Amino acid sequence: MTDDVVRPALSAREIEVLRAWIISDSKTTVARTLYISPATVGTHISRIRDKYDAVGRPAGSKASLVARALQDGHVTLEEL
Repeated sequence: MTDDVVRPALSAREIEVLRAWIISDSKTTVARTLYISPATVGTHISRIRDKYDAVGRPAGSKASLVARALQDGHVTLEEL
């Protein structure tokens, strides 16, 4: 990414949930791992998507969130 790309201000918890969701198979698995409900996982993912939309970088699918997380340095290819 170039320096002129606006990155959303994700909280530490949002990044933690995003990373866990990208690496795992399901929201249920993330919920168990992070000791939160699957609905809370969904809420975090929804907020993350809203934040990406707000900066003009939509991420409506899991694949696009993976791409955004890679672009913004939240995950690496080795982790996938």
